[in-house]
Amino acid sequence: MKLAVLENTPKAFKFRLDKVSVNFANAIRRIATNSVPSFAIDTVTFYENSSAIFDEYIAHRIGLVPILTPNGYDEKDEVLFTLEAEGPCTVYSKSLESNDKSVKAANDNIPIIKLAQGQKLRLDGKAVMNAASRSAKFQPGLVTYKQLADDSFEFYVESFGQLPATEIISKALSIITSNVKEVQKELK
Repeated sequence: MKLAVLENTPKAFKFRLDKVSVNFANAIRRIATNSVPSFAIDTVTFYENSSAIFDEYIAHRIGLVPILTPNGYDEKDEVLFTLEAEGPCTVYSKSLESNDKSVKAANDNIPIIKLAQGQKLRLDGKAVMNAASRSAKFQPGLVTYKQLADDSFEFYVESFGQLPATEIISKALSIITSNVKEVQKELK
């Protein structure tokens, strides 16, 4: 197996992998897309919403805001976000205030809702870690590849902001390794 890095930025990682099977290339893509955990706001509690938009629609938009997922957290951890706004204004993702300064919106400029004069929004959101196999809001990025030859593939990883692109691949490979070890242990 041979790896050549073609591009490496926090948002994008492009690499070529030689001497691997299509099955292995597809396993990397699928695990990176569906099994790498990241934070997302999963539960939203509304205390006040005098806007013209339903609570469920606002909760859905907030759930799709990418949340930074630093190392050291696991599926048991929860982070509380609060939002309080009064119109006239456009409420952006930067208005989501976290009780943990290292876990916050990955992009401050995602519009959530536009409030008219006198409209108010007050809510709490609970962020949890999970994987995209549960919901697309937990997907940390997009992973594609193209086959260059029978045993050569060019991968492109684009991060949505929760994790650096290289970390998405690194965590996917750790998951594959862990799963293989678990199967080997069961066979003994």
